[in-house]
Amino acid sequence: MVARRRSLWLWLPLVALGVDVAAQPAPLRDCAECPELVTLPAGRFTMGVAPDEEAVEQIAAEFRGRSEPRRDIQVARLSIGRFEVTRGEFRAFVAATGHPSAGCFVWEGGEHRLLAARSWQNPGFAQDDRHPATCISWEDATAYTRWLSKLSGRRYRLPSEAEWEYAARAGTTTHRYWGNAMREACRYSNGADASTRRVVPEAADWAISDCDDGHAYTAPVGRFAANALGLHDMLGNVAEWTADCWHPDYRGAPATAATRSDGDCDLRAVRGGAWDEASAGLRAAYRVGSPVVVRVYARGFRVVREEP
Repeated sequence: MVARRRSLWLWLPLVALGVDVAAQPAPLRDCAECPELVTLPAGRFTMGVAPDEEAVEQIAAEFRGRSEPRRDIQVARLSIGRFEVTRGEFRAFVAATGHPSAGCFVWEGGEHRLLAARSWQNPGFAQDDRHPATCISWEDATAYTRWLSKLSGRRYRLPSEAEWEYAARAGTTTHRYWGNAMREACRYSNGADASTRRVVPEAADWAISDCDDGHAYTAPVGRFAANALGLHDMLGNVAEWTADCWHPDYRGAPATAATRSDGDCDLRAVRGGAWDEASAGLRAAYRVGSPVVVRVYARGFRVVREEP
């Protein structure tokens, strides 16, 4: 997150053991309208930021320490969205329920502005139904999972932070699931880069990655290489809501992968970075907090289905 846009985020305030990442299970889907899932095996991993990571990445002081202390977490078997929930999938939910979703924050004129005309249908840039749904609040996302649970007869929800990070790391201990360096960022993630600088009017002074992924805003899901668990866009494209109530760090966090239900539950944790963020935000340990009612033009979600 670049310095001139930090104010909104402040206001919105390891290796997997026993996981065979080479044996990726076949994707599955519970219904025609349901997101495609990948079932992940149970495993253990170290959650949190590496000791030197934030210094190496030149993270600003006010953003350091949020992913500490590190701790080992056991994660139960679960199924998670292969992709971020798409605009087409969210459209089916809105058509079935009439769920309201007008108004979205965009970066315009050097500040974040709430525009009533912006929504998942019109975030201010071109999308089709294979792009990830954006301008989605935590309340929108949880309403979608309740509808999906009723539709499918299975228990859907947002991932906990621990489940999300387990899925994102995919057995790695590096800053990103493709390694520490950003030279391959445009192969694996859609972040702020040369395309963003070239096309987005507001991006002239944004921090960008030194590559060109061909997408100035969101990209269709699955366009970039998957991680070792077969999951796409765990970093970049849209930032993703999790179920956890917000804490400024991991002190007192559960020893399991359970959702954290104490703390400031008017804020929830957001993970993964988005199309408008450069290297600092495209890390497995990166996290911010945001009010549950807020919609932002670079934020969406993916789902988890609980397994027996």
